[in-house]
Amino acid sequence: MSQADKPATMTARQEKWFASILESMERETGRTLDEWVAIARTCPETRPGARKAWFKTQHGIGTNRASVILGTAFPEAAVWAQPDNLRDALWADAGSRAILEAIEAAVAALPGLVSARRKGFTAFSKDVQFAAIRPTRGGGARLGLAVDPAADPRLEAPKNEGWSERLKSVLVLASPAEVDAGVARLVKQAYERS
Repeated sequence: MSQADKPATMTARQEKWFASILESMERETGRTLDEWVAIARTCPETRPGARKAWFKTQHGIGTNRASVILGTAFPEAAVWAQPDNLRDALWADAGSRAILEAIEAAVAALPGLVSARRKGFTAFSKDVQFAAIRPTRGGGARLGLAVDPAADPRLEAPKNEGWSERLKSVLVLASPAEVDAGVARLVKQAYERS
């Protein structure tokens, strides 16, 4: 798949939000992004979460702004700066990765698809998130969908999944062969609601 054929990694809504964070930085904090980047490089912490906590404690900067500042100051540590490396780390198990690839094939033709890597899952959005998939131990995966669990007997209610609250059901997948026409129908149904 060429770079031009890959789905976007942010929805238009996310791009607008990100631009608004940058646009309002100086007005709302009194410092430019470059000034905050210089401050970030003085942070004694090395872990991303500890750096964000330091920003909040020392400078009153919230998580979203801290993420933007730290992503600029330390691009090598920014999750969104290395989507392929994040994919490889998250989907290291061959069985789980084969399921991910089957789901990616099922969503590939959906217009306006946005696919983004998160620390623990891969999200799929149009205007808003409609599906997410995360690997499980033993080579499986859990597919979250923005459809009611009653839509299919294979679906169950989510349990502390860590993805969007819009995803109302989960499908446990043990192999890529389980990503059948019925799963493709459920994914399309979730997509149409986003």
